[in-house]
Amino acid sequence: MTRQPHDQFAKQYLEELLAPLGRVEISREVASEVRQVDIWFVPATLLHTESQVLGLLGQMASASCLLEPFRNPSSAVEVRNCLLKLYSLHGELLRKARREKNSLSEGELPRLWILSPSCSATLLNGFGAKLDSSGNWSEGVYFLPELQRTALVAINQLPATEQTLWLRLLGRGAVQKQAVDELVALPKEHPLRRNILELLANWRINVEGSENLSDEDRELIMNLSPAYLRWRNDTFQEGRQEGTLEGQRIMVENLLEERFGTLDEELSQIVARIMQLPVRERTRLLLQLSREELSERFGEELI
Repeated sequence: MTRQPHDQFAKQYLEELLAPLGRVEISREVASEVRQVDIWFVPATLLHTESQVLGLLGQMASASCLLEPFRNPSSAVEVRNCLLKLYSLHGELLRKARREKNSLSEGELPRLWILSPSCSATLLNGFGAKLDSSGNWSEGVYFLPELQRTALVAINQLPATEQTLWLRLLGRGAVQKQAVDELVALPKEHPLRRNILELLANWRINVEGSENLSDEDRELIMNLSPAYLRWRNDTFQEGRQEGTLEGQRIMVENLLEERFGTLDEELSQIVARIMQLPVRERTRLLLQLSREELSERFGEELI
C-alpha cells in the first residue's frame, strides 16, 4: 500500500531539497522505450554553503545525476532497470552533443545514485559494488566499477550524523524513526525544517487515508507521527500568531496549496466557508479530509 505514496513523497522531498541547488526534473522520460527517471538533477552555479546544508546528499548532487529512491530493498532486476535508464540518458546526451558539435568526457556524463533502505551482500557482490577507498565518501555508499557511473546507497549503513540526515529520512524502520526525531529536534529557524516536516506530515496523511493498511503502513504512520504532530502544532501556532482574518486566510490557502499541489478555482471557492470554523477545527479538517471530502462539505452551497 505504501509504494505509491512513498514514490510521490520521495520525488517531492528530493525536489524540495535540490531545487535551490539547480534544475530538478521529476519523472523525466528518456529515449528508446519510454522510461521515466525518478529524479534528474543538473546543478547550477552555487555557493558552497548551499550544498553543505544537505551534507552527503549535497555531495552527491555536486554534479549532474539521476536519483532513484526505493521504499523496499532494491533487487538485481530493479538495479538493471535503473542502469538501462542511465545508459539511455547517456546516449541521448551524447547524440545531442554530436549534433551541436560538442564533446562530453566520461566525467561529464551523469552518475546514477540508487537509494535503497538496505543492500544485501549478494546484490553488492553481484554488481561489483565497493566502498570508496579514497575516504571521500561515507560508509554505506558502494560504487560500481568506474565506467558504470553508478553507486548503491545502503541507507541503513549510513552513520547517524547530521551529514546523512536527509538520506536517512528515506530509510525504513528504526533508521527512519531516528531521522524523524532528529528532524523534529532541529532549531525552528533551520532553513529546511518547516518544509520537510510538512512533506512528511502529508505523506502520513496520505498513507493513513488508504484502505487495508498493512503492518508496514502502520509502522510508517508511527514513524512519521512526531513530524506530523510537530508540523500540526507549528501550523496552529502560526495561525494564532497571524491573528488577522487576512493572515488566517493566507494560512488556509497555503495549507490547501501544499496538500493538493495547487490552489485552483474549485479550492479557492471554499476558502471563505472554511474560514467560518474555529481555528483548531479548521486546521484539523484541512489536515485530515481529502480534496473530495473538502469539496463535498464546503462546496455544497456553491453548486
